[in-house]
Amino acid sequence: MKGLIKLHKPEHPIRPVVNWRGVPAYTLAQLFTQKIKLLAPLPNKYNLENTNDLLKKLADTPILPHFALASLDITNLYTNILATETREIIANTLENNKIKPQDKKEMLNWYDTITGQNYSPTDKILIQQDGLAMGASTSGIIAEVFLQNLENSHLTHLSDKHKIKGYFRYVDDILIICDSRHTKINNI
Repeated sequence: MKGLIKLHKPEHPIRPVVNWRGVPAYTLAQLFTQKIKLLAPLPNKYNLENTNDLLKKLADTPILPHFALASLDITNLYTNILATETREIIANTLENNKIKPQDKKEMLNWYDTITGQNYSPTDKILIQQDGLAMGASTSGIIAEVFLQNLENSHLTHLSDKHKIKGYFRYVDDILIICDSRHTKINNI
């Protein structure tokens, strides 16, 4: 395990990152990531690939003088992902994609093994209490499953209610463009 210092945060907290390469479930995690992308591809409706993708999408988004921009950051993304709810999202997605019951069961068993993995960098076993482990190769895809489900479930309603004209997300950074005549930014 190593610690990454968050220099951009007050008091410089340390983010613990576990090196998963020596963990028994490492190979299983890599297989899970590959297979889940095939069996339950993500829509990536609001995701950004990189800065150029953001610039391209902004160029296609009319921005008027009365529009407001808000930049948001998801605090501690991986440790705040609800692993049990994400398992249900994956189960429902596999069901909706008409994946064979045996394949679905296998994927969910893999998910349980990966997300329940404990770590022993020394003789002391560390147990992930909440969310997903920093450093696990599956944390990114599992977080995406959760976030994209959340966005696809709620963003249309929120966009109508708050007159959101643009919503763009890159991992845990979000840019929102809304009509400030109808919504105060701090109420979103």
